[in-house]
Amino acid sequence: MIVVAGEALIDLVPQGTGALAPLQPALGGGPYNTAVALGRLGSPTAFCSRTSSDAFGEALLDGLRRAGVDVSLVERGTEPTTLAAATIDAQGSASYSFYVDGTADRLFTAPAGLPATTRAISFGTLSLALEPGASAYEELMRGAAGQGLFTALDPNIRAGLITDPDAYRARFKSWLPSVALLKLSEEDALWLGGTPREWLASGPSAVVITHGGDGLSAFTPDGTVYAVPGEEVDVVDTIGAGDTVNAALLHGLGAQDALSAEALAGLGADGWTKLLRFAARAAAITCSRAGAEPPYASELGPF
Repeated sequence: MIVVAGEALIDLVPQGTGALAPLQPALGGGPYNTAVALGRLGSPTAFCSRTSSDAFGEALLDGLRRAGVDVSLVERGTEPTTLAAATIDAQGSASYSFYVDGTADRLFTAPAGLPATTRAISFGTLSLALEPGASAYEELMRGAAGQGLFTALDPNIRAGLITDPDAYRARFKSWLPSVALLKLSEEDALWLGGTPREWLASGPSAVVITHGGDGLSAFTPDGTVYAVPGEEVDVVDTIGAGDTVNAALLHGLGAQDALSAEALAGLGADGWTKLLRFAARAAAITCSRAGAEPPYASELGPF
């Protein structure tokens, strides 16, 4: 089982471009999208979070269940669901305004334990930036790494919510010894500072950077770089594309029995190329439709 830890929220998705386009509620949140994508791809998946008992919270849990995701690790609270209002530019890229004060996911507490079948756990996005939940997720990350679980991190930076960028960057570096796979966008990498080589020296077994329509690159500790181009697609919007990449990488690693630091180090050119191409195809499908709608296994074929 792959456990995905982090927030679930409601994306208010514009039905057009510009700040005043009508908004359509949609299920979302980086970790939530990753969990749904993993479930749709057929990976045994559990979601670890705290969601509201309001109507949006119920809809979020229903979406996980429809994707085949185990929700037994989800706490519930009476606080409202977090909202993220998106704005889409002429190129289909999304920017966000967040409504997070007093919401349920911020009050997450780490579970006493993870399912015995857990092979990997993934973290990222708002859940690692907003206290008090951020400290609880950090505790879970360090504990999982200490138990030898494969840990993945997608920072998915939302700069408008980070009140002290220098403190966050320092905290990000402190997570790296507990991370096996670091995945981030080119924009995230620029905001965080540093290089894949520097990050690899701190602990991860691989760093994957997404370059939008230009594809993906994977960096390994021996200095090798593997790269694939993006898939040609008519872009509707990019909502959930990075989350889909995250899920596709974890699914593909699981299919190759490579959810360990040692196996990741021995993946080789064929394994990495196959993995990155799979992730690029999955992300392209997500970009071809509105909102975070990652593909099903039937749309991609077997890994």
